[in-house]
Amino acid sequence: MPADAVFIGFFAPLCLLSAVLALIDIRDGIIPDWLNLSVAGLGLAKVVIVGGWVAGIEAAGEGAAIGLIFWLLRRLYFGLRKIQGLGLGDVKFLAAAGIWIGVAGLPILLLIAALTALAAAAIMQLAGRDMTRRTSLPFGPFLTIGLLLALVVQQIMGGI
Repeated sequence: MPADAVFIGFFAPLCLLSAVLALIDIRDGIIPDWLNLSVAGLGLAKVVIVGGWVAGIEAAGEGAAIGLIFWLLRRLYFGLRKIQGLGLGDVKFLAAAGIWIGVAGLPILLLIAALTALAAAAIMQLAGRDMTRRTSLPFGPFLTIGLLLALVVQQIMGGI
């Protein structure tokens, strides 16, 4: 099966999962574990089909490492500020996203997520919403945008 067909075959359900994730995070402020597991499982299936079991193990390891790093950053931030800056669902989503894009794609995902979140916050403030240092904004939708665009960039550039 050609790599482009595999990409499209897995990208379409990822887009659907991402839309559901974004809507739930906006509505409820959480990312359910079943959604994160679905994103991770779909990514792992893609990696195994394209690269075999060894590639799948490597991708799972990268995802776990990314999840651990962001869990530690979450704990450090809470220790310093005494408020949560990143939800646990976001950390789990980053681990799942790591299976899809690896460590190499993480900077692109984070840059896109941060810029789109900042743009959304600016638009909300311009629309008259009171935005303070304590204002909470669901980050899951922006992380999904970052993942999807990072995947497109990797596909265009040949897998980074």
